[in-house]
Amino acid sequence: MRYAIGVEYDGGGFRGWQRLTQPGVEDESTVQGVLEKALSSVADAPVDTVCAGRTDAGVHARCQVVHFDSAVARDLRAWTLGATTRLPPSVSVTWCRQVAADFNARFSARARRYRYRILNRQVRPALGRQWLSWHWRPLDASAMHRAAQALLGEHDFGAFRSSECEAAHGRRELQRIAVSREGDVVTIDVQANAFLHHMVRNIVGSLLEVGAGARGEAWMGELLAGRDRRLAGPTAPAAGLVFVGPLYPPDAGLPAEVTLA
Repeated sequence: MRYAIGVEYDGGGFRGWQRLTQPGVEDESTVQGVLEKALSSVADAPVDTVCAGRTDAGVHARCQVVHFDSAVARDLRAWTLGATTRLPPSVSVTWCRQVAADFNARFSARARRYRYRILNRQVRPALGRQWLSWHWRPLDASAMHRAAQALLGEHDFGAFRSSECEAAHGRRELQRIAVSREGDVVTIDVQANAFLHHMVRNIVGSLLEVGAGARGEAWMGELLAGRDRRLAGPTAPAAGLVFVGPLYPPDAGLPAEVTLA
């Protein structure tokens, strides 16, 4: 049987999602490693997982979706609570659903969503610092929002692709990007069919240049057209980034938080 689970985690203490060792070898340094260890304990048999979107070191997830196969008889509550009790406090399984045999957490997703939050004040944060990036220069969130709209649509996002990216090509469809401010916190919400390695953090790094007045609003469109990573802004820190979750068609039978309206 195939199952899908929702997983939330604080990525601050991990080296990212992806397991660093071979299946069957314990890896306590990655989210995938500790999750597979917990699920394997519940199943009393090895369990391998596939996620919707791999996250880097220090990046968090509100609802990472993961699928796995198991032949053992366990109810959904046992998978959810049994795995969570075997996980470190920074990782929880929030729900479990039995899904069709052809469901794939990665390839069945139609969109993925990220949120980046910046504390914009002169003094660095003491509380909540694992969830926030910090930028001391005053930022014009409205200018950042207007500039970001040039990225909407299907494009080659080579200007915002890391040198370590292993994707076959840089074409992605950016479906939504919004920049807003509430008090001292600037929030950037991004949705796309898929993302390149460091794509969100590289977009944020460039938008910071616009928000601080170092670059004009038209610069984002120029970067996109030029497809030259060397000309874009620096990669923003990982701490402010949260993988909000993927979105699937309604017939997947998953909770509303990961289902297309």
